[in-house]
Amino acid sequence: MKNILPILLLAMSGITFSQVSENVKANQANILPVRGFCIAAPQSKEIDEFIKFIDEELAPRSVNTLIIRVDYNYQYESHPELRDSMALSKKDVKKLVAACKKNNIRIVPQVNMLGHQSWAGKTGNLLRVYPQFDETPLVKMPEKYVWPNADGLYCKSYCPLNPDVHGIVFDIIDEICDVFEAEAFHAGMDEVFYIGEAQCPLCSGRDKAELFAGEVRTIRDHLALKGRKLWIWGDRLIDGKTTGLGEWEASYNNTYRAVDMIPKDVIICDWHYERPDQTPVYFAMKGLSVITCPWRNPGNAVIQAQDMMKFRNCSTPEMKDRYLGMVQTVWSGAGQFLDNYYGRKPENSENSQVSCFKALFAEIQRISGTK
Repeated sequence: MKNILPILLLAMSGITFSQVSENVKANQANILPVRGFCIAAPQSKEIDEFIKFIDEELAPRSVNTLIIRVDYNYQYESHPELRDSMALSKKDVKKLVAACKKNNIRIVPQVNMLGHQSWAGKTGNLLRVYPQFDETPLVKMPEKYVWPNADGLYCKSYCPLNPDVHGIVFDIIDEICDVFEAEAFHAGMDEVFYIGEAQCPLCSGRDKAELFAGEVRTIRDHLALKGRKLWIWGDRLIDGKTTGLGEWEASYNNTYRAVDMIPKDVIICDWHYERPDQTPVYFAMKGLSVITCPWRNPGNAVIQAQDMMKFRNCSTPEMKDRYLGMVQTVWSGAGQFLDNYYGRKPENSENSQVSCFKALFAEIQRISGTK
């Protein structure tokens, strides 16, 4: 009888289950417009289980945004020379697109622009195929990578002033947005340590903030030609020394002044993983829309969700709509995350990606009154 009573009450009121569901979704959208999940694109063999995860885990939590970090894990037709060796096919991608459409989840594909053109001792596909784009050609990739190192090498960058680089990356951006049927594109642009370097004949001596802002504008303006929005990570737009946030979560090479030079319609994904720093206020006061992005600390994620709600509730109408919501980030491969999530290789720590994901969306459901 206890289980039947709510059904009887609904029937007597004339309200349908679909109307209740729509009301719940509308309430969540008003509370946090972006409720997202960010992960590397799965491998082809992982597609079916990832779709199961979308259907059974993301959709029930009312996730409405999926940032898929693709980079070169796609069989590009415009530049097949840049494909990973085991890249996703168009058929694979369309299966993901269909699953997200069914669950009212928008996809924002990501390909790293500017920075993150290498990792550890491996050069990324763009600079491997087109070494002339390298911002620091004199910095050679080590056989064994260590940090810190004499070259200050974390990840390589491409030179934003190379006259040929955008002809290549724009083809990649257009193709990946088309195949994912995306209205927004994530360009990464985090942790850019190499920019305006003395050894680059095109960038040497130029203002690093202007270089960074110029690349943001260039990509943004290209996307705008087809009505698409640009998303980026926000760390290079924060003064690392003044804030004490350091050179990873913020900038030590003066790119932070670019925050006043970029278009106001660029969406900022603001990540802080060790503390729930309240930098969304900074971005919102600069006129930029912002999303808070936790990783593996459940306690911080809950505080960050509460803060985001507080910012929306305690702001002027002009500021409120700049606080867009939350995105859970995952920095392992999709296959490893699914192994962790489904218990095949459980994470043995309270501070984990899986526990953070569950805690964040439990808090979002609690805040929105849908749990």
